[in-house]
Amino acid sequence: QVQLVESGGGLVQAGGSLRLSCAASGSGFGSYAMGWYRQAPGKQRELVADITSSGRTYYADSVKGRFTISRDNAKNTAYLQLNSLKPEDTAVYYCSAMVPFSQRIWGQGTQVTVSP
Repeated sequence: QVQLVESGGGLVQAGGSLRLSCAASGSGFGSYAMGWYRQAPGKQRELVADITSSGRTYYADSVKGRFTISRDNAKNTAYLQLNSLKPEDTAVYYCSAMVPFSQRIWGQGTQVTVSP
């Protein structure tokens, strides 16, 4: 029903910023809850931030105050602004969409590496 493509990852020094984008193909974007997850090597995938179709946001405690999730429905794109990056933020970041009927769709992931 939808395909997700993440971009914007890269290598940045601690304290720096990145903006990740998640471009969605297909119809219905405005009705999907969108989320950003991350997975570090050897660790479980964890929810970083989520935004509902109505704009309600959630952030993991580890990123609260540093990251901002947003969406532009006209562009079928979700974003994650990562500020004040720390080495422990290093992970593959995945975009996710909750689509009908109670199915979660994943992008391919984009690598974020934060050097000390």
